[in-house]
Formats: sequence, C-alpha cells, structure tokens
Amino acid sequence: MMKNNIVLLVHPEISRNKYNFAGIIENEPLELEYIWTVLAQAGYEPHIWDGQVEKVPFVKKLHELDPGAVYICGRTRQENFMKEYAKAAKENGAVTMIGGLHAQRCYRRFFNDYTDYVLTGFDPSVVTDILEGKAPESISSLCRKKDGRWTVNKAVPHDIRTLPRPDRTYFYAHPDRYRYLELLPAAHVRTSYSCPYRCSFCIRNRMNCGVYAQRDIDDVVDEIAGISCDNIYIIDDDFLFDEKRLERFVSLITERKIHKRYVCYGRADFVASHPQLMKKLADIGLYYVLTGIEAADDRHLNAYSKRCDNAVNEKAVKILNSLGVNMMGMFIADLDFTASDFRDIWKWTVRNGLKHTAVSIFTPEMNTELIKEYKDRLITRDPYDSRHKEVFRQTL
Repeated sequence: MMKNNIVLLVHPEISRNKYNFAGIIENEPLELEYIWTVLAQAGYEPHIWDGQVEKVPFVKKLHELDPGAVYICGRTRQENFMKEYAKAAKENGAVTMIGGLHAQRCYRRFFNDYTDYVLTGFDPSVVTDILEGKAPESISSLCRKKDGRWTVNKAVPHDIRTLPRPDRTYFYAHPDRYRYLELLPAAHVRTSYSCPYRCSFCIRNRMNCGVYAQRDIDDVVDEIAGISCDNIYIIDDDFLFDEKRLERFVSLITERKIHKRYVCYGRADFVASHPQLMKKLADIGLYYVLTGIEAADDRHLNAYSKRCDNAVNEKAVKILNSLGVNMMGMFIADLDFTASDFRDIWKWTVRNGLKHTAVSIFTPEMNTELIKEYKDRLITRDPYDSRHKEVFRQTL
C-alpha cells in the first residue's frame, strides 16, 4: 500500500570517480520519461532524479518528496548504486521497484529484502499496474516477493508501437546537460527494441526477449517533428537496418521540411553496401554514425561473429568521410591484446582517416554463455568497483 501518490523515478549517476563521460556524452533519461507519462496519465505525481545532472543528493531528494514509491533503473555498472538507492527508499517507507537493461537479464541479482519488484521488460505500464493493485500473478515480465520468497513471472516482448509519446519536461529543464559530443542538447528517440544481429560479445540482441520490434516510421517522424531540439540521437541498437523503412524516413523528413541533425548506430556492412541511401541520409542531416569496427584484423572479427571483414570496414569509413558524416568507430580491446594490437588500432584509424574512435575493454556480459566461459578468469563479481563501500558478493 502506497502512503501517497508521489513516485520518484531514479537514474543513478554513471560513476563516482573521474572515469566517465560527464560533459562529453550525457543521455536523456528516456525510459523514465515514458514511465513519467503513463504515471501522470493515471493520476500519480511523478518526479525524476537523474544522477547525471542533479545537484541535490538522492537521499535529500528522497526525504524532501517522501514518495510512496520509487522506481530505479540502470545498467550493469550502476548495479551497486541501484541497490543502495533501493535500500534507502525502503527504509523511508516506499514501495521499491527495479528495472532497466541490467535488470532484464540479471533480475536475480536484485532479489533482496529492500526491493519489492523487479521488472524484466520494457512496458512502462507495468509500473502503474503494480501501484494500482493489479493481481501480481497476472502481470507479465515481473518478479515479486511472495511470502518472503521470490516469484518470477514469464517475461514477454513488448509491442513498441504502444509506447506513449514521452513527456520531455525534465529534458527541457536541463538544456545544458544532455548531449552527444558537440551536439548540445541532444534528444533521444527510440524507434525499435533489440537488435536483429547476433554478435557473440553483445547482449543487446537478448533484450525484449530477443524479439526485434520496430515502430511505424511515420509515427517516429511525427515525434521528431514535435521535439524542440535540433539534435536527435536515435538510440536503437541498429537504426541502419531496414532499407525500405529508411527510404520512407528520408522521404517524410524531406516532405515535412524537418531540419535537424541525427546520431544513430549502424553496421559498417550496411553503410558499405548502401552508398546512395547513406547520401540521402546525409542530405537530411545525418551527422554521426556509431559503428562497431571492433578490430583492426579479421581474426578478431571472425571470433566476434561480426560477419564483416576489414575491407568492408574501410569502405564504410571512406563512404561516410566522402559524405561529410562523422563515424564514431568503436573498437574492442581483447583480453589477448599486446602493445602491438593497440598500435594496430591506431595505425588503422590514421590510415583510414577515422577521426572519432572509442575503445572498450572486452567484458563478458552477466547471465550469458560468455560469462560461463570466462568465469574462472574473473577477479571480481562486483560490476562497478570492488572498493565500493557496498560490495555485493553474489553468484553469477
């Protein structure tokens, strides 16, 4: 039973040290804005606390609002923060809910005394179903405590076409924060769930129960037209996938005379095989394409099941450079890397004129085949930092 109709929606800070992208890349809390929308429509009083931008500490905000319920979402490295905030919320008498990408796949890591519900899907209406007292056993994609024990309801894919138009009040209140590199501010738009590809190192194709689902592109363009922001970050795991859908996107943006700049994810093989379509996208404002180059050699690319070789990667960079579109080439530093492998990445970027590069250390995702393969080599099971004041020693 909620003590009032106030609901605090929480996205924790990315980190508590200097190793983050603060001031470089800061993401609009779109998931919380979807939930804000459905809660407001149902008569609740939602508030967002985003640790990326808030200056008021979480606990102070918690005590000021004294909410009846708190929903917390986040990614793998934010797990400890999510647990810390859930514990504080429960001690303050709130109904506590955990959701987000990490919880979808690793929900058992949140089975504790201070969490009431764990959401394992994308449907924002599950939050209102819980608060309005709908029978828990009838709510899909939900884990809950019953008589001191956890019960797991079957997760089901969400129909992305049913998403409401997100209320961006919080985004508009922080125009100096949400950005992608020099694009400030940058609003997020989601047009699909999951990923149609099956790269071995990536967990994104497991999201939404592994079901790739798309919104109608006409509805997407209508949303973009209504956003008071010149920069649009399309946060699909892969926007450059469906050729006919993209042609329709270009046509609608052109017809409606929408003048904005776009950031999206896209594979190198799509770029390389669709130079004319990429030109059309560039003509309507495509500015950044985030592309998983992954490696400077075919041996690693084959191991990652990329179904793409270096010749294709090089062609993709050349095409985007010729169109004036920035590629953000993302590489993986494998566990077998030596100094020469890092030098090879540097040489590759210089040789191909790749101006923007990000390198991530290969990390097997929790609750996947890879984590089982590498678990004997793990030095910690803490997803953030073993020196964090609250270390949660849990099994994989």
